[in-house]
Amino acid sequence: MKRHTALVLLATLASLAAVGLFAGFSVNSFLQTPVAPDGEQLVMIPAGSPLQRIAERLEKSGVIGNADYFTLLARWQGTATQVQAGEYLFAEPALPGEVLRRLVKGDVRMLRITLPEGLTLRETAQRMADFGLCSLDEALAVVANPELLERYDVPATSLEGYLFPETYTLRSNSRVEELVEAMLVQGKTRVQSDMLEAAKRRGLDRHQLVTLASIIQKEAGNNAEMPLISAVFHNRLRAGIPLQADPTVIYGVADFDGNLTRRHLATPTPYNTYQMRGLPAGPIANPGEAALRAAAWPAEVDYLYFVARGDGTHQFNTTLVQHNRAVRRYQLGR
Repeated sequence: MKRHTALVLLATLASLAAVGLFAGFSVNSFLQTPVAPDGEQLVMIPAGSPLQRIAERLEKSGVIGNADYFTLLARWQGTATQVQAGEYLFAEPALPGEVLRRLVKGDVRMLRITLPEGLTLRETAQRMADFGLCSLDEALAVVANPELLERYDVPATSLEGYLFPETYTLRSNSRVEELVEAMLVQGKTRVQSDMLEAAKRRGLDRHQLVTLASIIQKEAGNNAEMPLISAVFHNRLRAGIPLQADPTVIYGVADFDGNLTRRHLATPTPYNTYQMRGLPAGPIANPGEAALRAAAWPAEVDYLYFVARGDGTHQFNTTLVQHNRAVRRYQLGR
């Protein structure tokens, strides 16, 4: 009886040793074997996801070979609660430890978002929403945050005109606030001291410079003509002639449907430069650097008028007679 019990005990110990040896071998193999995903794999880790669920997502995507072992690894390293949310891109073979380090570091996929020149504040917010950074309401709430005006020294009651248009690189888990603040930093950086000095010599402060640049941005079909368009507006401002810029009228029309009418031109608003002298109440879009520079350094010409030729360029003239002749030619086809 004792001999039988001893044999059973030995067999049990041998089995446990074998299991332990196999488990140790399996874990070691898991740790030492790189896993190659099948092509590029995007793994989204929502905020607050349990470690086990994260590991299961990684295993299902072919990024790791065993979710349970991965969970044990994270707990053994003390990083089980340090995994950062976001969208991760896996394309190359990697060891489980390397995968875990990326998750803890927050090495998420990088995104590039291009915000073109000439977008209004609302259009910029819509682009952010379309890109998937947030909802439109969230973007509008951020760009309407009055605290940003003081924090980034915006001399206005709105961020309109001060979000610099450019291509920005962001982490996939970035908040929309980060993008807006990056745009504000660029907007302030690009308006350099020499630009402000040049504008000051022409009677413009920073806000007026940005306002004029936004009109130039909306009127110009190409960067090369911006200094000429700027000259027309500077000459009109100096002569006390209304700017008569259609984009300013459009900006002041709620729910504009794309059809600019005589009624629109005749309706006074804080932005209708047909019904006022000087600049409108503020910027009508976010201007790029070329428009800002053109506003500060207009061409040295005496033009007072321009009309679109229909090919992306404009005909510039000094007198009303010349301008009317150009309008008949390019706009009325006479």
